[in-house]
Amino acid sequence: MIKDITIGQYFPGSSVLHRMDSRIKIILTAVFIVMLFAAKDIAALAVGILFTLVTFLISKIPLKMMGKSLKPIIPLIIFTALLNLFFIRSGELLWQWRFIKITDQGIDTSVFMVIRIICLICGTSLLTYTTSPIDLTDAIERLLSPLKKIKVPVHELAMMMTIALRFIPTLIEETDKIMSAQKARGADMETGSLIQKAKAMVPILIPLFVASFRHAEELALAMECRCYHGGEGRTRMKQLKLSMIDLYGSLFTAAFLASVIAVNILMKK
Repeated sequence: MIKDITIGQYFPGSSVLHRMDSRIKIILTAVFIVMLFAAKDIAALAVGILFTLVTFLISKIPLKMMGKSLKPIIPLIIFTALLNLFFIRSGELLWQWRFIKITDQGIDTSVFMVIRIICLICGTSLLTYTTSPIDLTDAIERLLSPLKKIKVPVHELAMMMTIALRFIPTLIEETDKIMSAQKARGADMETGSLIQKAKAMVPILIPLFVASFRHAEELALAMECRCYHGGEGRTRMKQLKLSMIDLYGSLFTAAFLASVIAVNILMKK
C-alpha cells in the first residue's frame, strides 16, 4: 500500500499536458474542480468522467496510475458511501433492519459521491504528474504575485508548498524502509486490536520524525551552500510563456464546463 501512493510524484514526458504552461494547468485544475461540483446529477457528472479519461489519455500517463492514486483513499471512499447510504432517509424505502434504512435516493447519492471523489483525485493528480516541482513553484509564485503589494511573502509560501509536496514521495519511501526494517526484527503490525496496531506504529513514527528532520537539515544546508536568500533578485533559467497549446487546453476545458452546465439545465426541464 505504501509503495502505491503516488501523491506529489512527477512523471517526465512530452505530451500536450506536459508542454502546457504550469500556471494554466493550475487554473484549469481549479476549473475542473468547479466542473465536478457543478454537476447536479449523474448525467452531468458523466461529462466530468469523460473529461478525466480524455485528459489521462492525452497526458500519456498509464491508466494504472489512476488506480494507484486511489488506493490510499479507499477507506475515505467506503466511509463516504456508507455515510450517504445509511443516513439519507428520503426516497423510496428498499430495505430496513431496525433503525437502518436504505432508500433508492441513498443509493443514488452514494454512487454519485463516490464517482465524484474518484474523478476529483484522479483529475487533480494530473497536475503533479505532468508538472515538475520547479515549474509548479514558479507558477504558484506568479499566480500569487499580486499579494506582494500587501507584503505577503509569496515566494517563500510557494517554495514551502512545493517542498512539502515534493517530499511526500520521499517520506513514503522512508516509511516503507522503516516498516520493512521493523518487520525484519519481528515486529507485528498487521494483527491484533486497533489499540495494538496503534502502539505498533510508534516504532515507525519516531524514526520517521528523525528522518524528516534530517532531510530538512540537509535541504537547508544545500540551499545555503547555493547562496539561496529568497525571491529577491532571483532569476529563472526557464521563463513561463503562454502558447497556443494553452489556449486550446483552456477552450477544451471551458467546453466541458459548459457541457456540464447545459446538462444541468436540460435535466431540470
